[in-house]
Amino acid sequence: MSTLNRFAPEAQAVPANVGIGWRHPHYAELLETRPPLDFLEVHSENFFADGGAALALLQQARASYPVSLHGVGLALGSACGVDRWHLEQLARLAERIEPLRISDHACFARAVINGRDVHAGDLLPIPFNQEALDLFCRNVQQVQERLQRPLLVENLSAYLTLAGSDRSETDFLVELAQRTGCGLLVDVNNIYVNALNARIADGQDAPDPLRACEHWLDQLPAAAVGEIHLAGHCVMEDIVIDDHGSRVGDAVWQLYAHAIARFGAVPTLVEWDTALPPLAVLLGEAERARLLKQPAEMAA
Repeated sequence: MSTLNRFAPEAQAVPANVGIGWRHPHYAELLETRPPLDFLEVHSENFFADGGAALALLQQARASYPVSLHGVGLALGSACGVDRWHLEQLARLAERIEPLRISDHACFARAVINGRDVHAGDLLPIPFNQEALDLFCRNVQQVQERLQRPLLVENLSAYLTLAGSDRSETDFLVELAQRTGCGLLVDVNNIYVNALNARIADGQDAPDPLRACEHWLDQLPAAAVGEIHLAGHCVMEDIVIDDHGSRVGDAVWQLYAHAIARFGAVPTLVEWDTALPPLAVLLGEAERARLLKQPAEMAA
């Protein structure tokens, strides 16, 4: 049974909108120019300090824009559980900022090794099986109980397939949402990166990447999707890297149009984390997303 009704309903009642990931090189220019954006998204862990310049800047931005908190450190698939200190810092930040949404990834990163709590510093894949689902649900429920709101969980760009999976990624995510009341953050670029890497690994035996991604999107119920991420990726000789260091690719825009047709005018974020361009370039990507969303918004 879904636990969603136990959490604040306003966490889900957000307008369809478009935002950008707000990164350090753009802090000052954005605060000076206040471009027309529906929301900003920041990495939660960058603002955990009790004071200082970073938090002060975020509070200034929050006076002009709604803010979403996107984390990379909860490690929700870790068998050793959620780090209590990390969760407390996130809860305190949420109390200060009153974010639109809070999200993290479908991954693990923490383990107890020789009696020490070790963090891998990366987003590591999980097997899609019952044991992993049960512990993931426990961890997500713990986070939601502390935050008193639903969490959004993002699908991962993974560079290997773990042994032990007995179901698809989409089946895993859908059951997670059904059991915990969490929402899903659908990263369209991640889906495409995984499909391209599957084509590299399996050759012509792999399905067509675009068709495989459309099928992936079609397996999710629209009601579970709370946000969409768009980003660029890097194609190398024998691997595709989700580096968020370029414009959104044409194939990802095509898949975004499919996602909007499937899910409706879902809040959308453009991420750009490496080789950051001028702010105007990032705003142009956000405007392209807005234009693609307009038919779905008019139909809503």
